[in-house]
Amino acid sequence: MSELFDAVDALLASRATLPLPAERKRLRVAHGLTIDEVATALKVRRATVSGWEAGKTEPRPPERDAYARLLDKLAELYPAAGADVAAPVQDAAVPAPFTAAPDPEEARTPSTGPAPEVADVTAPENPAPVAAAPAAAPRPARTTRTSSTSPRTGAKKAAPAGTPAPGTDPRFENGPLAVVDVEDGKALAYCTGGLVLDVPAKSIPALVDWTLREAKLGAPKLAGPGKDADPLLVLTETALERYGLPATLTEEERLAGRLPEGHTVIRQLARAEWKLTKRGFGPWARIYRPATGSERACVQLCIPSWNALDTRHWGEAGQLPPAELARVLGVYASRVMTPRGSTAVTGLELMTALHPPTRASEPDADGKRHSEHNPGSLGKDAIDPMNWPPCEVPDGHPVLKDLPRFHVRGPGEKLFEEAYDWARPMTDAECTLRHLVGIDVNMAFAAGANGLNVGLGEATHVKNPVFDPKLPGSWLVDLSHVDLSRVKVGKEWVELDGGLLPSPFTPKGERPEGPAWYATPTVAYAVELGYAVRPVEAWVRRENGRYLDGWYNRLRDAYLATMADLGVDTDLSPADFLTAMDGYKARDPELGLVVSAVKATVKGGLGKLRERPRGEGWRPGEPWRALSRPTWRPDIRAAVIARTRINLHRKIVKHASFTGQYPIAILSDCVVYAADGESPLDFLPYREGKPLPGGFKLGINPGLVKHEGTQTVLWGEEVREKFDAPDLNLARYIKDGTVTDADNGE
Repeated sequence: MSELFDAVDALLASRATLPLPAERKRLRVAHGLTIDEVATALKVRRATVSGWEAGKTEPRPPERDAYARLLDKLAELYPAAGADVAAPVQDAAVPAPFTAAPDPEEARTPSTGPAPEVADVTAPENPAPVAAAPAAAPRPARTTRTSSTSPRTGAKKAAPAGTPAPGTDPRFENGPLAVVDVEDGKALAYCTGGLVLDVPAKSIPALVDWTLREAKLGAPKLAGPGKDADPLLVLTETALERYGLPATLTEEERLAGRLPEGHTVIRQLARAEWKLTKRGFGPWARIYRPATGSERACVQLCIPSWNALDTRHWGEAGQLPPAELARVLGVYASRVMTPRGSTAVTGLELMTALHPPTRASEPDADGKRHSEHNPGSLGKDAIDPMNWPPCEVPDGHPVLKDLPRFHVRGPGEKLFEEAYDWARPMTDAECTLRHLVGIDVNMAFAAGANGLNVGLGEATHVKNPVFDPKLPGSWLVDLSHVDLSRVKVGKEWVELDGGLLPSPFTPKGERPEGPAWYATPTVAYAVELGYAVRPVEAWVRRENGRYLDGWYNRLRDAYLATMADLGVDTDLSPADFLTAMDGYKARDPELGLVVSAVKATVKGGLGKLRERPRGEGWRPGEPWRALSRPTWRPDIRAAVIARTRINLHRKIVKHASFTGQYPIAILSDCVVYAADGESPLDFLPYREGKPLPGGFKLGINPGLVKHEGTQTVLWGEEVREKFDAPDLNLARYIKDGTVTDADNGE
């Protein structure tokens, strides 16, 4: 009989009444839940929950039952406005995980505390005007508590609401990082979500010890065989003074990137048997003891006043008050990873964290496990410098040591895949138009990495190979016969004005003049355009895979979640999207800093794949430190850049074949067109809200475009006339129209 009752209950649950989509989202946000948290709890994809809240799809059994139960419980806690139910004691905007409930005697006003990590908000199917765009959750009152139950510091004072959220690793219940500041002679650690800990330590060795023993800081690993993220401490200037460190580095220390070995704090660490990595005690110092078994003992320091947070990528984050800085870095850490250095270093470390080089083997005959290569990773050992294909390495590499001293390698000797820097004079017809409109591809290089097949091991040299578009590598081939005036677009041949188009095969847009080295995506595009290719030789990598997919997904999700918090969602109409993008960073400047840092992580991480020598007495022909990394992979960088450039050219050709419009200038991922109006909608061929298939599409997703800026045609002609440069790249200045003499070498 009980089985029959269970069957009846399941049948009723399958028809459970659910609130309207907008109410579903309101209830989730009210409880401080992200879409990812709901998706994880229900064991569905993030996009599935987003679709339920947008009204695009409806849950089906068995998830429908659990989802209805969740919403029913949330509705009891957070009734809709006007409902005849007493409001819960807890505020409707619950702080994010790691937030302690305010202690009545210690809580401060909300304006002094940091904001919690913002919930991931998805816009409704019919987006509201920008004025109604979802804002970040309000900042909770700051809560100070002692850090552990140690007799030295006393018991925790946090209320039950401060316990870790479901699914939170109790080892890291206070978050991934803390900003250490000193107020009224008392050291405080500002954590994510508004929590503030008392810090009893009075020296750097004691601070490291306290962090590992009592602070409960850190983050769980991103992949199964990986390692947990070490805790990060950010030291303000007052904290530097407390711990005997200078507020700024001297010129000599800045150039060296570290404190001198004889500094008092370094001697203190040595006496306490703590070690520093090769980078020494600099803006991003790592303090550790050798691991024993699986237990790690490592703390990382970030010192903003030593320029740890580069203003080019983090803006003025280093000048923020401690609570606000903890919020910015905390959001970045939760959505990308705990910073490991500059955004470039973090971008590279994220690749390794998602694809650890080793994993534990199956037990052997004695039941012991051993370290073995993790399939799909780049391995733990770097490629021997002398085994690199000469065409793929930069000048000065050891494999080129026998070249004449002042030899300049040409296209037939060097793989040169770089982003566009191209421009042309305007035609008479274009000069009659009124405006120049720039559009910019969102996260262009991230989109170029998505789904890209890259080599995982060493290259094999092949003579007269048959080109295989699925085989990563570098190919010596003559593409000068590709005529852009007649190309294939899809399955049809189309006639174009080839003189108004850049070549897809060179960064400057010039037509190749003979055999040159190209990455696989570039050669594959020549075939796509309808032309035969006959490589002379190649370096191919038969061991390959989509190594960057997880990296792309992580950064894409971080970018989209933060943009959604700023009121720019993925399902906005073209006009609403342009409106939402207008001044989006001003809605929450702190989250605007996170967006900038995520973008810099993409470009910097890819740049690190071909890191050049950084001083240290290096001479051409000698190896440099970066070559010892498995992630020193200039071939992967070249493939991503090639694919990004090809993706852009494909859209330009599609647009030209349909509209007859050609770009005036291209700089990396920014394209400028002449138009009669000031908006991208004045030249992008939308029909009933739908874009040209395969062409440019407005939107926030990586690979889609946004408005970069608009200037007048008269402005463009005056700038080019001033510098006597009819092909001056106007894409460089289209954003705000500012051009200085220094920009043009004068």
